Amino acid sequence: MEFLKEEEQETQKILFTGLDGAGKTSIIMALKREFSKIAILTPTRGAQRRVFGYLGKNISEWDLGGQKSYRIAYLRNPGKYFENTEIAIYVIDIQEEERIEESINYIKDVIKKFKELEIIPPIFIFFHKFDPALEKNALNEYSERILNLKQMINKATKYKKLFYYNTSIYDLPSLIKAMSEIYLTLYPKSELIDKTIKEFAKKIKSEGVVIIDDNSLQIGCFFKNEKIKEILSSSTPYFLTLNDSFKVAEERNDSLKNSENQVMVKRNDKYFIFKQISLKKELSPYYLLLVKDRPEYDKDDIDLLSKLLKEILYT
Repeated sequence: MEFLKEEEQETQKILFTGLDGAGKTSIIMALKREFSKIAILTPTRGAQRRVFGYLGKNISEWDLGGQKSYRIAYLRNPGKYFENTEIAIYVIDIQEEERIEESINYIKDVIKKFKELEIIPPIFIFFHKFDPALEKNALNEYSERILNLKQMINKATKYKKLFYYNTSIYDLPSLIKAMSEIYLTLYPKSELIDKTIKEFAKKIKSEGVVIIDDNSLQIGCFFKNEKIKEILSSSTPYFLTLNDSFKVAEERNDSLKNSENQVMVKRNDKYFIFKQISLKKELSPYYLLLVKDRPEYDKDDIDLLSKLLKEILYT
């Protein structure tokens, strides 16, 4: 198994771990919107890592293969795999009831190694594969299972920094919500970003505004009420996927490359506007999704928002 060394530049380490087959890699693929690759995924071999930018920071995302032989190797060499972990995401397949005990035993082992390394990163536990079909047809059964699991994990680990999410790759908003909230804990200026977006929303008379990066991670938002929050949160994956389709079309047809990078949809007397914004030329773009009663807006207002966000993130 190859040990992946950290880059010389400062990074913040996010650790994905859990048993094999829990769905760790598929979560990462879904957020990157690489759905075609999920169906042909093979078990992750050893430690896979990628480094990407988020809110002006370098994130080192470690995906630890969960097969038993790998888990033994990680526990024998915790300094190589667990050291410097800022955040741990532990994924449990809630449909695989027969492996629940094995999964709880492994998280206990991981926490033990954290303590040996004298680190106490927050651990976000994903009760994964809580698919929409289960929520519709077996809600009571799985809600009770999740409640029992929380009690079992809390009792077994006695770890103070445990947080829980229900997730599914077939409910992409659940992943975007969970991962965005987790990653925003790394960024002390997130409240300033939200305040800036709120002022922008008021100026253009928008009921809701969301800004997302190219990894499907939300960096800031404003919602007039819970209804608007639900509508925009549910709509985000649709617009991101639609934008990906436009990118493919542009790559195939040069005549489309200079077209305005914007989508507008009218639904129930509301206008949904999805627009690419660029903060730094050398970096991946961000995406602005907003909802208004009228389709008009001043381009200068969006330019000003981009300028303010750039100042917050990169100065």
